[in-house]
Formats: sequence, C-alpha cells, structure tokens
Amino acid sequence: MIQALDHVAVPMEAVDEMLKFYTGLGCNIKEEYSGLLYAVYFGDNKINFHTPEIWKSGEFTLRGLSSVPGCGDFCFVWAGSEESLYSVLNELGVKIEEGPVERIGGKNGGIIGTSLYIRDPDFNLLEFIIYD
Repeated sequence: MIQALDHVAVPMEAVDEMLKFYTGLGCNIKEEYSGLLYAVYFGDNKINFHTPEIWKSGEFTLRGLSSVPGCGDFCFVWAGSEESLYSVLNELGVKIEEGPVERIGGKNGGIIGTSLYIRDPDFNLLEFIIYD
C-alpha cells in the first residue's frame, strides 16, 4: 500500500535561476552527486532537479524518457496567508497565471482550498494552495 509521496524528479535547464527562485520560496537546497542534481527540500518532501549535464548525457536512464525542462506541474501547500504568498511572489518578480481560484486539493481526501498559479524559471507550472 502506498503511504505517501516522498519526492519527484524533473530535468532543469536554467540551473542558477532555478536555485535562486526556489531559495526565494524558502526551500532548502542541497547539491548532490557532485552537482549532477539539486535536491530542493520543503517540509517532508523534495524535488530532485536533474542538471543538463545528466539529463542530456544520454547515459542517465532513471528518468521519464520524454521529460524535458518545463514538464513539472506541482501543487504546494502554502502555510501562510494569501497576502504573505503575494509578498513572496512579488519579491521573486513572477506573474500570476491564474487565481485566486477555489480548487479541490489532496488534503484529507479532497478539501477545497484557494489556489494561485505561476511558472518557475524553467516554466514548470506551480500551484500554491491555501487551506482555511
């Protein structure tokens, strides 16, 4: 039986911009495997971002075979207020693609929250959901 989602992994292109962006969101970042990937930690979860050196090598096969930068679609639970989220996103200089809108999240089998959608520097879609 599946208990939880531990991590996801996607390729990235704009390494420096991505690391700065996710640091600005409050994530902890660790370089792993001699800089071939960066683990972005938040809460008990992480995203492994594979650098171009590894995903373009043709030798690394432990990944989605058709994945390219921008293939990610992530929903993060935002612990603060909507105003605090707007503040962080403004500091990062990102455009809101959609929201605020009501969405059914994964918490407790489908509780409704309020979501905002943006893109990171590699154009992955990020949803931030806030539960009451």
